[in-house]
Amino acid sequence: MTAAPTGSGPRSTPTLGSLTGGQLRRLGAVAGLSEADAETYAQVLTDVLGPVAGRPLSLPPPARTFLSDDHTPVEFSLSFQPEEKPSVRVLLEPGCGADSLVHNGRIGLEAIRGMARRWHFTTDALDEIQDLFLPPTPRGPLALWCALELRPGGVPKVKVYLNPAANGEERSATTVREALHRLGHRRAFAGLPQGAGYPFLALDLGDWAQPRAKVYVRHDHLTAGQAGRLSRTDSGPGPAAIEGFFRTAAGLGPDVTGLGRRPGLSCHSFTDTATARPSGFTLHIPVRDYARHDGEALARAGRVLRHHGMDASVLDRSLAALTERRPEDGVGLIAYLALAHQRDRPPRVTAYLSSEAYAVRPPVVERDRRPMSVR
Repeated sequence: MTAAPTGSGPRSTPTLGSLTGGQLRRLGAVAGLSEADAETYAQVLTDVLGPVAGRPLSLPPPARTFLSDDHTPVEFSLSFQPEEKPSVRVLLEPGCGADSLVHNGRIGLEAIRGMARRWHFTTDALDEIQDLFLPPTPRGPLALWCALELRPGGVPKVKVYLNPAANGEERSATTVREALHRLGHRRAFAGLPQGAGYPFLALDLGDWAQPRAKVYVRHDHLTAGQAGRLSRTDSGPGPAAIEGFFRTAAGLGPDVTGLGRRPGLSCHSFTDTATARPSGFTLHIPVRDYARHDGEALARAGRVLRHHGMDASVLDRSLAALTERRPEDGVGLIAYLALAHQRDRPPRVTAYLSSEAYAVRPPVVERDRRPMSVR
């Protein structure tokens, strides 16, 4: 089922760039970005995608990217904090049209270096660990992704996402440990919780007050009780707060104790090289695999936002900015819900939103799934 090319003209041929650029402009308007800033960022999106931005949507995706379920190389997110406008972010795979993983990584690296030249920031941290994640014969599901946090003024904050399994899944832990060591976080690996793997290592590049090195840990069959014990920060939420978010976001019924389909993810942010403890913690719940349709996912997100004193109506308007379809007509528009805590800051709630450029995942038929509550 192909997604409707919302916003394209009646005589134009919808392309990946025209669809996702239009989505970005409308999301920017919902979040309070100026028209000029939204237009600047839409052009950045097109530039980063490169030639595939002009690819007609009547063709299949340019690659089977791991970035989204329908292989769109673009994902949006809205991050909420109390009494502030939400911030819009866009996650991109610059090398999505490459003919190999090694070529994909090279294109991604050049895209990051181009951003550094344009916005005058250093790539020193990335240079320090580049060989670990972009080897001559890389393996794994991705090479390099970049995320842009879209700020007023037309200059975004930049993050880069790398693959710890680039030298093999069996070497992921060694790769993460060595990367943290080179970045000055020599005791950080010992501060991570146990998990089933390390899907990403991310770096903040550019204008960040406290640039972070972030390690993502995969947790198969995660339960609420286990989730409540994942944080290793010396402040922030207690187990009860994390368990409460888990239960609301996942919406699991009384006879389903954990995430039996897609696993949960925890993210641990390191800013202080003098300690093994992370300064930030985030729990990511893949809500799309635990809801019948996006109406359920939206209702859960609304409860989480209101619980933390945030405006849930913005998320309703954001979904309408992405697609004309009803939330009940598919599942996956809201891909993840995340609760983040960073030292000395209020909690953040982030909703990760799919472009659905190529397909809409149909809603789940009740008889095909285990009972689920939407409390």
